[in-house]
Amino acid sequence: MTTSDLKMLLSSLIVSPRFILELCISTINCIFSSVFSKVCSWSKGACRATKSLVSDANSQSEQRTDENVTTPTSVNYHFTRKCNYKCGFCFHTAKTSFVLPLEEAKRGLKLLKEAGMEKINFSGGEPFLHEKGDFLGKMVQYCKIDLQLPSVSIVSNGSMIKETWFQKYGDFLDILAISCDSFDEETNQTIGRSQGRKSHIENLYKICSWCQQYKVAFKINSVINSFNVHEDLTEQINQLNPVRWKVFQCLLIDGENAGETALREAEKFVISDLQFQEFLDRHSAVSCLVPESNEKMRNSYLILDEYMRFLDCREGRKDPSRSILDVGVKDAISFSGFDEKMFLKRGGKYVWSKADMKLEW
Repeated sequence: MTTSDLKMLLSSLIVSPRFILELCISTINCIFSSVFSKVCSWSKGACRATKSLVSDANSQSEQRTDENVTTPTSVNYHFTRKCNYKCGFCFHTAKTSFVLPLEEAKRGLKLLKEAGMEKINFSGGEPFLHEKGDFLGKMVQYCKIDLQLPSVSIVSNGSMIKETWFQKYGDFLDILAISCDSFDEETNQTIGRSQGRKSHIENLYKICSWCQQYKVAFKINSVINSFNVHEDLTEQINQLNPVRWKVFQCLLIDGENAGETALREAEKFVISDLQFQEFLDRHSAVSCLVPESNEKMRNSYLILDEYMRFLDCREGRKDPSRSILDVGVKDAISFSGFDEKMFLKRGGKYVWSKADMKLEW
């Protein structure tokens, strides 16, 4: 090997410092690139996981909120406070004469249906008083035909009902409840459930026969108070044979029938829990009896007033929400104080469509 060949071999084996530096930099870049790629991949996965957790949490929160929203399954719409009777214990008195225009009332009823309403009960005041019952009839027809509600009912004192109303609107009504606290005319007059010389009892029997004729389920409501608590109504109730006999314990509501601003003074009508139970025991053989003590009654009704505001009775008075026409059903009903468990406990959900009652007309 010549000297020249030896120099060439040594030159090929000796790497220059510059080459070593470039090699180190390249290696470091590769390492950083690999690490950065893995970090980015982990970060994206972590972000997706975080978003997923947040989404799940929001979904669960919304689900809990929906579960807490009250469904207005059964609503009592007291569209008027005016009445031609002067029952001393009345707890929804004529503090105003306001009645919504028909189209506004229909709009509110539609909102209730969209929120889950299955049953509407029209009450007052005396619901047949306004426009001689035609206003009421139009709402009954709208709820049954347009809204297709399973149940449409009315509570009335019966004094203003004519047979022509049944002929025009009877097909659209499931249940008609007539208030009757006694089968003694003097007791009814003492209570205030009378008007002039008209016989409340004779009218009750007449309406019962109309309900049979025009295929409307007949119901009786009685308020048990100090003037009728010792009576025995078994014979007459069995004779009339209502689908339900609702028996209420006289209830005090501040601002309605008790307190300085009340239009009634119902304290003299109040009975004890023991007296109420004794009345129930006396009528235990009446199969259609449905009892409602003060405890069961106070917060177990969804009550809508003449402005379509839910009334909260939890504090012993009627505190109104904002109108469903202004804020919608969901917001308004959250201020209703409605006790759904007590509603179910008192038998608030029952066979309430006359098509399902299988009655013999």
